[in-house]
Amino acid sequence: MASLAALNSNLFNGGCLWKYQDELKVSKAGKLRIRVTSMASSSPAQSLQFADGKANKLDKLRVGVLGASGYTGSEIIRLLRNHPYFQITLMTADRKAGQSIESVFPHLVTQDLPNLVAVKDADFSAVDAVFCCLPHGTTQEIIKSLPTNLKVVDLSAVGIQLQDIAEYEEWYGQPHKATALQKEAVYGLTEISRREIQSARLVANPGCYPTSVQLPLIPLIKSNFIEVRNIIIDSKSGVSGAGRGAKEANLYTEIAEGIHSYVPEIEQGLSEAANSKVTVSFTPHLMPMSRGMQSTIYVEMAPGMTTQDLKDHLGNYYEHEEFVVLLKNKEVPHTRHVRGSNYCLMNVFPDRIPGRAIIISVIDNLVKGASGQALQNLNLMMGIPENLGLGCLPLFP
Repeated sequence: MASLAALNSNLFNGGCLWKYQDELKVSKAGKLRIRVTSMASSSPAQSLQFADGKANKLDKLRVGVLGASGYTGSEIIRLLRNHPYFQITLMTADRKAGQSIESVFPHLVTQDLPNLVAVKDADFSAVDAVFCCLPHGTTQEIIKSLPTNLKVVDLSAVGIQLQDIAEYEEWYGQPHKATALQKEAVYGLTEISRREIQSARLVANPGCYPTSVQLPLIPLIKSNFIEVRNIIIDSKSGVSGAGRGAKEANLYTEIAEGIHSYVPEIEQGLSEAANSKVTVSFTPHLMPMSRGMQSTIYVEMAPGMTTQDLKDHLGNYYEHEEFVVLLKNKEVPHTRHVRGSNYCLMNVFPDRIPGRAIIISVIDNLVKGASGQALQNLNLMMGIPENLGLGCLPLFP
């Protein structure tokens, strides 16, 4: 048997279904090689080898989760439960040091995981890669001090995502504490920067708002389907997007039965796509729901363009992407249809104002907007299929 065409693999693992397209070939040495056809690179590191019909035992890649007591940390733990090659060997949480993970998150009681330790006591020789889920303001110096052989994905609120140091200081009122990292870090919007991520040591994971906004806008801006002026973005996030820390503004009585508004990373990505400075009107809102995000984006179409042109272009751009889905006809994306999953659903609608269009994009802020995309990125960095561990279907109802 010289070759087999395409194989659809459907494996049920830990309660989640994951699926990807493979191509099987038998080499002259008699080894069966599986190559994932959806990967952007054909690097040998991205192939799994089987000898004599039996799988070689692949050593688990050791992963550390810094800030495991937060929402994004717990999502990383949940997703890695379904990963065939990653094993958590280190978890930090300074305020919870010495405690077990089930004492912090009772829903993880069934998992066999190491106890939490303080970052200063962490043994980084026991890990190959790190997810950094630490609060804004603490992550920069910690990442700077990590061994340089580690692969790092930074999920902090704003750590190394902003490339312009002056812009960082302008927005956040304090100097950046790890400026050297800016030159090395790759911005991890997976579907847009896949090739750069594959060869990166340090990835700055996008935030949830930038992910929901940039996925629909960057392809349209790059191809001049929309004007870069007069872009209005109205985004709404579940309360988990504000983190797990005890804050008065996040109390139930402060959030319930109302909408809470609060206001560079988005403009940075759009400006790169346009090759010119882009300024948007952006207002995020905190909603009385635990998770989910919807961005409603109002754009001015380029001369001669129609909403169908915009929709066709997005459909072609993301045609082969597993996690970005353009809905059909007039279907409206809903946050409840992506809950717990790594999917981004979007669609384009005509505005009542001539020449303008409305784009709606929804994600789970803790998965595609944080931990799911981070795992997708680390998969790429480690040279394995990017969808591993990410096949959980949305939770409904």
